[in-house]
Amino acid sequence: MISSFRNFAKSKIAGVFVFIIIIPFVFWGMGNMFNSGEINNIAKISKKNISTQDFMNYLNNSDISEKIIKENLDKNIIEELLSGLVSKNILDLEIENFNISISELILSQKIKSNKIFLDEKNVFQRVKYEKFLLSNNLSAVMFEQQIKNLELKKNLFDLIGGGTVSPELLTKNIYEDENKTLELEFFDLNSLYKKKEDFTDDEIEEFIKENEYQLKKEYIDFKYVELNPKNLVGLDEYNQKFFDEIDKIENKISDGQDFNTIINELNLITKNVKEFIPTSVKKEEEDKIYSMRNSSFDLIDNGNNFLLFNISKKYNRIPDLNNLQIKDDIKYLIYEKNKSSYVERILIEIQDKKIDDIKFAEMGNNNIEKIYIDSINDDKKFNNNSLKILYSLPKNSFALASDKENNIYLVKKIGSKINKINEKNDKYLKFFDEQISFKKNEILSEYDKFLTDKYQVELNEKSIDIVKNYFK
Repeated sequence: MISSFRNFAKSKIAGVFVFIIIIPFVFWGMGNMFNSGEINNIAKISKKNISTQDFMNYLNNSDISEKIIKENLDKNIIEELLSGLVSKNILDLEIENFNISISELILSQKIKSNKIFLDEKNVFQRVKYEKFLLSNNLSAVMFEQQIKNLELKKNLFDLIGGGTVSPELLTKNIYEDENKTLELEFFDLNSLYKKKEDFTDDEIEEFIKENEYQLKKEYIDFKYVELNPKNLVGLDEYNQKFFDEIDKIENKISDGQDFNTIINELNLITKNVKEFIPTSVKKEEEDKIYSMRNSSFDLIDNGNNFLLFNISKKYNRIPDLNNLQIKDDIKYLIYEKNKSSYVERILIEIQDKKIDDIKFAEMGNNNIEKIYIDSINDDKKFNNNSLKILYSLPKNSFALASDKENNIYLVKKIGSKINKINEKNDKYLKFFDEQISFKKNEILSEYDKFLTDKYQVELNEKSIDIVKNYFK
């Protein structure tokens, strides 16, 4: 079914008739592959057999070239196309099960009402119809069967999704609730967190002691030199001579020469680094060497230049607080942990109803702001997840909310105002259609699961291999 849709979608009236979403079976559970049995059959759906010839006919009608199939054999294109044929047959079985049919009269009306076959007076013109068939290399029987198949599938899905139109009153209520105006008061919790610079040395040492295992890092001592055209061949530009020298150094390393021997031969001055570990302050060359520390001696590409390095020592230790940058990084970790604990404490107090108007005013001090939110999608201040929570809360409730930069706020919901609905408004009409689609998709998803359980699908591995070999 899938590939016939792809084929039909290329015709001039695809936009008119292709309007059904077919349930995808490409990656569903298909039961066991069977190795024995008739090679004339490539698949079995419960008691119905699909012959290898049926599948080959399906491929021939799929409008997929033999070249495309050959180039994608290792990407499971045969299995995917076979899945499309299985999908088509399952839907046909369901149509038969529900005794769905379409009369010749309705089929004729469908064709004769199509705009591309009408003249300026909206009268069906057989000449236009026949020209269409000729231009698309279709017979009347083939085209009418395509339209019939589409209508049968549409009727099946209409049957399964029947009754999914949300009641008008319910839709209005949901729309009103999501588009009411909220009045909120809030303040940023940043003003209540303990500042990073306020943590004492005792607190830092206690934090390191409590988290020694997590904080212990690997330090390295190493020497290195940056190799560039200037210090290697005496030129300012990259040329073949420079890269030849780089190749020679790589060969020396491969031959077992040590770092000091190579450096002495090049007459270069090395940089000595002790007790190194990356910090929040980036050091491009040292950080790159640290990332390659699994190799003690190597030549590595560093953008425009090369780095020749030798790591003499690796060792684990807790952070060195004599290093001011490391100490500052540890303070940041403590700050983040303290911030997280504070937010968690506020959340528990909200749940235990220990936050009231008095405490809210005391905590907010002079930093409380007021804002009006126009709808559940109005994210000018708070992110979408926070808005969903705020819209679900009753009047005079408290909650934590965050913005797109992950700043956290304590919010009080003062109240809300229902806005009048304009049922002809494009926004409302779009919402109404989305509600219908959402409900229908929920049902079709469940129907997909139902079909997976209802029909036992088995594939004949030998027949699949035969088809694959045909295209090799």
